Amino acid sequence: MRILNLTQHPATPEQTAAGVVDLTTAQRAVVSQWLTFETPPSRPVIKTRARLLAQAATNDSSMVGEVGPFDAAMIGGAPYLMGPLEDALLDLCIVPLYAFSKRESVETIGSDGSVTKTNVFRHGGFVGGLRSMGE
Repeated sequence: MRILNLTQHPATPEQTAAGVVDLTTAQRAVVSQWLTFETPPSRPVIKTRARLLAQAATNDSSMVGEVGPFDAAMIGGAPYLMGPLEDALLDLCIVPLYAFSKRESVETIGSDGSVTKTNVFRHGGFVGGLRSMGE
């Protein structure tokens, strides 16, 4: 399964091994613009952004360039955009997926005896969007 990374973050090595394909730096810049809102968006703006993002996973995206077609897209961002983005992807027969990660706590002891605790997130798979599950 080919999965397009439609998030603002590069895919992890584990995600890449699972079939996620990253955009180029220039393409990611365009996608980041579509995922970022400086003011509360109207419903038409949300729907337009969702459609543009979904089209990036096909060969029908002049703004991003030909990167598709993809079977699925890894999505994430503003919660109010994700539902419409799921719908737009499904309209194009592309499965919306959310990354699932496992949190591992790592403790490092410093030379002075202090302990620094860091959370490391490890890719644990994908969760399909609710709309793709028939809900």
